[in-house]
Amino acid sequence: QVQLVESGGGLVQAGGSLRLSCAASGRTFSGYAMGWFRQAPGKERELAAGISWSTDNTYYTDSVKGRFTISREIAKNTLYLQMNSLKPEGTAVYYCAAGRFYSDSNGYNYWGQGTQVTVSS
Repeated sequence: QVQLVESGGGLVQAGGSLRLSCAASGRTFSGYAMGWFRQAPGKERELAAGISWSTDNTYYTDSVKGRFTISREIAKNTLYLQMNSLKPEGTAVYYCAAGRFYSDSNGYNYWGQGTQVTVSS
């Protein structure tokens, strides 16, 4: 059993920044990967960033590389996504996820309910 609760979504101007948080509970995450997916209208959910909970290895999709930073705070079982230089095309529902393989979208088994991020142009 894993419960994931996102927070931090909202409205932001293009070029601005936003930080998403995901509080995880239910089991130890020592053997888990965590990540942030996003889904825009008419598009499939995509893995924007992933992290290995134990090793801190990270993955970023090319479109966010250099602008987004994924991190985790182990003691709080909390995942973060720092989003800088936001673009209108970043408008999407962002989902926190947990699974086994941080860089493989198919490796995620649990998802939060999502938080809306809207970037105005």
